Amino acid sequence: MTAALTDASAGTIALGDDLTVRRLGFGAMRITGEGIWGPPEDPEAAKLLLRRVVDLGVNLIDTADSYGPEVSERLIREALHPYPDDLVIATKAGLERTGPGEWPRNGRPEHLHEAVEGSLRRLGVERIDVLQLHAVDPEVPFEDSLGALIELRNEAKIRHIGLSNVTVAQLDRAQELTEIVSVQNRFNLEDRGSEDVLDACAERGLAFIPWFPLAVGRLAQSGGPLDAVAERQDASPSQIALAWLLRRSPSMLPIPGTSSIGHLEQNLGAANIQLSDDDVRELSGS
Repeated sequence: MTAALTDASAGTIALGDDLTVRRLGFGAMRITGEGIWGPPEDPEAAKLLLRRVVDLGVNLIDTADSYGPEVSERLIREALHPYPDDLVIATKAGLERTGPGEWPRNGRPEHLHEAVEGSLRRLGVERIDVLQLHAVDPEVPFEDSLGALIELRNEAKIRHIGLSNVTVAQLDRAQELTEIVSVQNRFNLEDRGSEDVLDACAERGLAFIPWFPLAVGRLAQSGGPLDAVAERQDASPSQIALAWLLRRSPSMLPIPGTSSIGHLEQNLGAANIQLSDDDVRELSGS
């Protein structure tokens, strides 16, 4: 099941009061090299994939300065600049890369300023649509890290601020200081540890962006609930996992990533799947 993504199929969600995106975005982490380190084996194929993302109607691409590092942002510019008017690019700052698979946190204000300036150059924009603090640095006061992003927004280098990998308490603290438009936490059929954060986002009108959305673990075992629902729906397990996320909350904004055009097209087909109440109960284990 594949289809171009339309407002009717995916629905839309607001990021602040001036940006609206369709509810299936694209996560651009996997267009880098192995270990999210260095360039991909075939940069031209990665750029073809990014162009196909836009051709299919996706208008949110999520990336980070640490993907590569810097590789994902550069490929996005090389493939898509000048950008379509409705395309929203969200990026992140707050992690460093010391090697493949290594992600030390750095929330120092000076680092965040440097990171945002670098993202602006690599993406070829004067202002970043959504800049997400990639992770809270326990060695730096949260207010200092967030204060740096507020300064950058006041300088018109950031349009909106988002958070990633946070608790409800940290979201509360952030909202006491400034407007937050989104939260990006790990969430999927197998790992629902951020349900309290998701519910807080829904209550407050924020977008919740689940990372690692396709992890399904034991649910995908032969004869398991995911397998059974996928067979009934004549769909793939990944499509059902995404359809469940979309059904779980109107605040949900999945950003499945891939390095394959075929997988991209398959993922977008999830927007056209209508899960029954019985399907949802079976997948949710209740």
